[in-house]
Amino acid sequence: MVASTHALTADGVRKRYAELAALDGFDLHVTAGTIHGLLGPNGAGKSTAVKAMATLIDVDEGAVRVAGLDVRTQARRVRQRIGLVGQHAAVDEILGGRQNLVMFGRLYGLSKAAARQRANELLDGFGLVDAADRAVSTYSGGMRRRLDIAAGLILAPAVLFLDEPTTGLDPRGRNEVWQSIREVADRGTTVLLTTQYLDEADQLAAEISVMNHGRVVASGSPDALKRQIGGDRVTVTLPRRQPLDPIVRQLTGAVGEPAVVDTETHQVTFEVGVGVTALAGIVRTLDELRVTPEDLQLRRPTLDEVFLTLTDREVTR
Repeated sequence: MVASTHALTADGVRKRYAELAALDGFDLHVTAGTIHGLLGPNGAGKSTAVKAMATLIDVDEGAVRVAGLDVRTQARRVRQRIGLVGQHAAVDEILGGRQNLVMFGRLYGLSKAAARQRANELLDGFGLVDAADRAVSTYSGGMRRRLDIAAGLILAPAVLFLDEPTTGLDPRGRNEVWQSIREVADRGTTVLLTTQYLDEADQLAAEISVMNHGRVVASGSPDALKRQIGGDRVTVTLPRRQPLDPIVRQLTGAVGEPAVVDTETHQVTFEVGVGVTALAGIVRTLDELRVTPEDLQLRRPTLDEVFLTLTDREVTR
């Protein structure tokens, strides 16, 4: 039995299109009130998974529950509990921001007064009050995307699906949208985020699931996924005027891990479990030896490396 703290669950989901298995044993558990990243290469099945959870397609096998509701038998109720923001903006550029939100409210079945009230709440919450009555065509990319997300929140959904929310935005626009997504989650909405920007998932998601070939191949926090492909790396660049071997022996003893030595660059690299602890030991040892390094770096695996490692591993199986 899946715990009630999960806002989204998928178990053994399969979906075929002719000979293509778009979903092939897809499993997902998303904790309520969190931002969950769904990553994968093109064709991995991300869009199909979102469509299945948003009741846009039927699955061939398996069970999907959203906000505690079965998407097969309770699809109408599921739609009342979700928001869906696609990759391409759905707002009308001729209308103003307020007009767009009122229009969406009316389409969702709200009365004129309720739609206007909800539009005002969302404009305030997304920092769009000053631009509310300007045509959306005059908005920056970040403002348009924030308005698009606001439109997905008209009914205060329990779950919000965001598909590539910052595609094409400049760094300022991305940061504006990131802040809006964080605020949505802070208010209790569960966010499922699909993105090709791995730094975006690293910044926003508490948990990440990596998809490949229609199934999830790894899940966990960004840090936990990074640890799967190795520990931190500490690299010391030693001065050329001092002998390398005795310093390396002392550093190896302090770190407790073998060193990789590049005699050309005088760089000594250690792969360690916790980089900060090793870094402290290296600094103390160098201080005792009265050696001033030319450079000292702590490098952690990136989510890009995790993504490439996990998806490449799947290809070679």
